[in-house]
Amino acid sequence: MKNLKYIILSVFACLSLSSCDLLLPGSIVNPNVSDDTFLESDNAMQAWVNGANRSFAVAVGNYCMLMEILSDNYFNNYSRSSQVFDIPRILYTDTDVADLQRYVGMLRETADYGLGPVADADPATTQEDLFNLYYIKAFSFILGGEHFRGLPDTEGGEIRTWQEYLHTALEVLDRTLEYAGTDEEKAFVHTLKARVYYRLGDRENASAEAVVALGLSSDFVRQVEFDGDNAVNNPIQEAVWGTWFQPLPRLDFLDPKYFQLSATEQRPINIAKAEENYLILAEASLAAMDEAGAKDYMRQLLALVKSRPVQDGINDQLEGRFNGGFKHYPDSPEYKVAASAGEPFREGLVLDRRKPALISIPYISGTSVTDEMIDNASGIDGTLELLYLMRQEIFFAEGRRAADLGIRLPVCEVEAANNPSAAGYTDAVIPPFIPLNQGMDDFTMDEAAKEVTITYNMNRIIVENKSSECVAPFFG
Repeated sequence: MKNLKYIILSVFACLSLSSCDLLLPGSIVNPNVSDDTFLESDNAMQAWVNGANRSFAVAVGNYCMLMEILSDNYFNNYSRSSQVFDIPRILYTDTDVADLQRYVGMLRETADYGLGPVADADPATTQEDLFNLYYIKAFSFILGGEHFRGLPDTEGGEIRTWQEYLHTALEVLDRTLEYAGTDEEKAFVHTLKARVYYRLGDRENASAEAVVALGLSSDFVRQVEFDGDNAVNNPIQEAVWGTWFQPLPRLDFLDPKYFQLSATEQRPINIAKAEENYLILAEASLAAMDEAGAKDYMRQLLALVKSRPVQDGINDQLEGRFNGGFKHYPDSPEYKVAASAGEPFREGLVLDRRKPALISIPYISGTSVTDEMIDNASGIDGTLELLYLMRQEIFFAEGRRAADLGIRLPVCEVEAANNPSAAGYTDAVIPPFIPLNQGMDDFTMDEAAKEVTITYNMNRIIVENKSSECVAPFFG
């Protein structure tokens, strides 16, 4: 394969390209590694899988970092990372768009090379190795299908729509299942299938996959791991553990999901968990006008979230919720928060980050929703809004919110310049109901009254626009 030098370098050194030429810039050369020498080496597959997992983790971490500021979850209160995604302004000339497209192609090509030449050459290849590479390949199509309008699915190939990307993800996930060795691995794959069917608006198949997944494991979590001792760092951790990104005040109690308890600790990122299946089943019930059934799933979901671990004793006092940034954020539990003007102020959403206070953070899933709130939710729309709040909180800092808001990226500039089929894919999709000019992150803070009012309740806006093709897939 002509791109072996690039892939080896990207896998083992996690090199970054400066454009969205997804594979090899001709200047990158490793004279010590050729196809034959690598494929004939001992444990070639194990080395390839280890490198693929590193690349996968870094790609997922960068997606999380950039997708979070593209949504209402976080505001970039610093000078690093994207300065325009918060607006949101998404141009095909943006280098972040190029990077995100590159990750999709790199993961796909890395998985394919491992599943082809490396597997053929290494008799020590295991079922677990193949499972690992197949789910990385499937995830590349999920990332592309959830976040882009369309992308090529081969080097230099024609643009495929996001729907085609997701259908390919389903095909790859079916292959992945053939190598799943445990119930938790099978639950992981069925959950990814439910996630894909959900985004496609296929209520019947999404629900069926969710039921199968929960039957296999009702509490599984699948994560990508980082390695701080060897400089494989979680990109979003630096942003949220430091002072770059500030959460929407109603989500303050969930931040920082990626904390640091030692000098080199790098927290893992959840890429699938059982909670998603309950969320899908509840939304499917609401789409079928079954409010009682939806609430039953929401109560089961809440019980699972309550069972998840919480890290106590986190020292986040240096956070400051300002530190010279652009906006001042609340830093005390004295503050009450309203989801928008006219909505009730809620307590308990803002943590005490002042000395000498230590904080506690749920790092798998957390929510502010209570059984009483579920009981009191009124009607399909009221319950759906509450469900989307749970969805936002449960997937917080996992890079999922932008897709729920219906935002899609264009192809990058290099793709547009070199691929005639890209002509219709150079503009981002930003639904007309998305507030611009940083409106999604906007709030007012009355420091005397200790009250914060969010400008836009995006969960309510999603529900108000549920018939749009952009959001609430089971309703559009």
